[in-house]
Amino acid sequence: MIRRLTESDLPWAETFLDETMAGRVQARRGELVDVLDAPGFVAERNGERVGLLTYRRHDDGCELAVIVVRDQFHGVGTELVEALVREIAGRARIWLVTTNDNLDAIRFYQRRGFRLAVLRPDAITEARETIKPAISEVGAYGIPIRDELELELPPGATVGE
Repeated sequence: MIRRLTESDLPWAETFLDETMAGRVQARRGELVDVLDAPGFVAERNGERVGLLTYRRHDDGCELAVIVVRDQFHGVGTELVEALVREIAGRARIWLVTTNDNLDAIRFYQRRGFRLAVLRPDAITEARETIKPAISEVGAYGIPIRDELELELPPGATVGE
């Protein structure tokens, strides 16, 4: 079941982000963003919260600010993205920022119709030096974390897979 994120979900969401994403404040595009200071959705299975997505509307579309799921490969992430697509109702592009090491996310998004749109070489290196020193130097699969990738789903697109 997918439902709207509510104020009562925030303690759970903050703990969940601490466990999975090193906290609610994320660096992207040269700024720090509190991803819980945004509307979103919660996925529940058997009464247990198993996923979270938040988003921020911008003049140039809608940013998928964060998505995390308890167990991958069970359709929860797809359901959350589909909820966002329904919310936006095809009126704006949906975009997100991830890092060069996040191969699982890059695969997930591309299989759902997102396209690579922007590469910002050394953006993470710069963020580590200027706004968020806690960013790891090495990420998934032992890949050095250096670059930001922006992916987008154009207006009117449907989620694949």
